[in-house]
Amino acid sequence: MSTGSDVILERMMALHPKIIDLTLDRVWRLLDALGNPQDRLPPVIHIAGTNGKGSTQAMIRAGLEGAGKTVHAYTSPHLARFHERIRLAGELISEDHLTDVLDRCYSANGDQSITYFEITTCAALLAFAETPADYTLLEVGLGGRLDATNVIDTPALTVITPVDMDHQQFLGDTLPQIAGEKAGIIKRGVSCVVGRQHDDALDVIERQAARLSAPVLAHGQHWHIAEERGRLIYQDETGLLDLPLPSLPGPHQVENAGMALAALRQLGFDETACEAAMTRAAWPARMQKLTDGKLVEAVRPAELWLDGGHNPAAGAALAATLDRLPKRSTHLVCGMLNTKDVSGYMTPLARHADSLTAISIPGEQATLPAETTAKAASDAGMTVQTAPDLDSALKAITADHPEARILICGSLYLAGHVLRENG
Repeated sequence: MSTGSDVILERMMALHPKIIDLTLDRVWRLLDALGNPQDRLPPVIHIAGTNGKGSTQAMIRAGLEGAGKTVHAYTSPHLARFHERIRLAGELISEDHLTDVLDRCYSANGDQSITYFEITTCAALLAFAETPADYTLLEVGLGGRLDATNVIDTPALTVITPVDMDHQQFLGDTLPQIAGEKAGIIKRGVSCVVGRQHDDALDVIERQAARLSAPVLAHGQHWHIAEERGRLIYQDETGLLDLPLPSLPGPHQVENAGMALAALRQLGFDETACEAAMTRAAWPARMQKLTDGKLVEAVRPAELWLDGGHNPAAGAALAATLDRLPKRSTHLVCGMLNTKDVSGYMTPLARHADSLTAISIPGEQATLPAETTAKAASDAGMTVQTAPDLDSALKAITADHPEARILICGSLYLAGHVLRENG
């Protein structure tokens, strides 16, 4: 059933012919018409990067909330419902509040051209400005320099997670070019936490920070993170922390944890906040084990897992996570978008999967046909088949492997479909 916010969001899709068109001109115009809410936000932590943005944001939020702070958070895309993008003082935005801010943005914009992401980001900023909180976490949508979130003059802190090849058609086809776009969030005099980077990406980030006299807190230089004997060991100039491993699964979460801890320490928080960041963070569709719901019941006693990563680095992280899980027959159900490096994603997964069933992502115009995904998986050395839909894929796997580990992967859009279907 459509809600009021659904109707307005549908109208917003028609305001600009392209889904992605990177510029800030339209955003500045609408923000000005709204009274510049971006200037009235609680202190902002702005997060860019290719991989780990959402997980790092989730850990920072858990840490701040563990210290008793109230936190706004903005993320994209959503999985099951748009409301997931806007968290106000710890709670997902209500339907009435979302409808109100969307309607005000739509009215203020009139019939002028603006993309869906731009106008909905303005709606989030409006909601944040009008709701008291201690901090605001803003996750970049795409790139950084020309992203609609890049309208904060003086954030409290910026964070750049690992930069890798992704969205080349918008950000450039070399790592230095992509890093330059991500480094666009760095602001004059504002400290920037930087995760592990390729050398040529780090050079670009450090040069931009130097131009703006922005102190850099870089992985391997100003802070160090490691897993030792089942504990997380973090060290910086302030001292050493011995903490539980992150609640988010996968060895790649150790480095995401390092960025979150560096951010919390830079903001002046103590070990209580740092421990909460490790133990209380939750982030759906990042190697998430589904434990109840319609799909889970349909495949029992098989396990059902979900991951929305979609680029080569995400494939490598997923492979490393599977490597750590108890041995079990593992079968992938994969759907991807036609803008992604499919073979780069598949290659690290090949030796961890007993089979891959390719499907097209329901309702997505940019889905890769199942046959194309299957060919990339076959070329990577996997045993492959295709299925017309998710239900058929799950039935075929459980018929032959009733106690399998089934991992649905390849796209956040597919992950959203799974969460809606699971109920």
